[in-house]
Amino acid sequence: MTDHNNHTESCDLDWTELPEILNTSHARLAALVLEARGIPCRLLRHGGGWQLSVPAEDREQAVRELDLYQRENRNWPPAAPVAAPHHPNTLITLSILGLLGIFFNLTWLAIDGFGHFPIGWLELGNANAGKILQGQWWRTITALTLHNDGLHLLGNLVIGGFFIDRLCREIGAGWGWALVLAAGALGNYANALLQPDWHRAVGASTAVFGAVGILASRSALRRRLHLPKRWLLPVAAAVALLGLLGSGGENTDIGAHLLGFLAGLALGWPAAYLTGRSSAAGIIAGGSAALLTVGAWLAALNWGA
Repeated sequence: MTDHNNHTESCDLDWTELPEILNTSHARLAALVLEARGIPCRLLRHGGGWQLSVPAEDREQAVRELDLYQRENRNWPPAAPVAAPHHPNTLITLSILGLLGIFFNLTWLAIDGFGHFPIGWLELGNANAGKILQGQWWRTITALTLHNDGLHLLGNLVIGGFFIDRLCREIGAGWGWALVLAAGALGNYANALLQPDWHRAVGASTAVFGAVGILASRSALRRRLHLPKRWLLPVAAAVALLGLLGSGGENTDIGAHLLGFLAGLALGWPAAYLTGRSSAAGIIAGGSAALLTVGAWLAALNWGA
């Protein structure tokens, strides 16, 4: 970039001015573009702006180069990802988490029923790998509603509540809870395939990390459409969170956490298209998830052993 006031050009060049008046930043950028293409140029002060001056013999090429640059960079930088509209579903999420807490208290009471005296909730509903593979599919779901102790429950309610509420505000409570349940059940089933027959597990942690995976996958897809070089950042952040929260404690089922997260990543791709969809479909999805959970426990109480 050359300033007319402080640089002397060779006298044998016939200079001509380009017609457009530019502000300072655009003028400097245009000068850099021309100099990069080997075209000499000057910046001339013109009122409140700047005007480019080039050798007359290079005028047509200069106009072509600037026009080409503008066309190639018309949509750069890309627009930021559109923020997803938020659904006011926090009360629904808190209510469901509250029901999970109430159910935890019921499992510690001596309740008779369905031929059990008393009902052994943990024995009937845990994710027993051998029995899951023998056909007791319901354990992949019932295990998500059981917890070993109050601290185990509290951790899942607090951490899970944050991520599940975020997901439900993005895509609605119906779809959100249905996908969280699906990710948790898939994670438990995949874990059963990899564990010995005697392996047992309980807890909503698998579903919680499923929610983390869904959120990461949705965010990555939005970034992929707008910022291709940064689309893996949400997934990398979620993996770091998995390592931070999902691998501590001697009773932690790392495999279930990881597989729940991977199931969430897979489910997050279709979930990325659910924002703004029919609320009726979301109600059906959420209702189906609730009925499936109740049906899983009825199956466990009637046929589980």
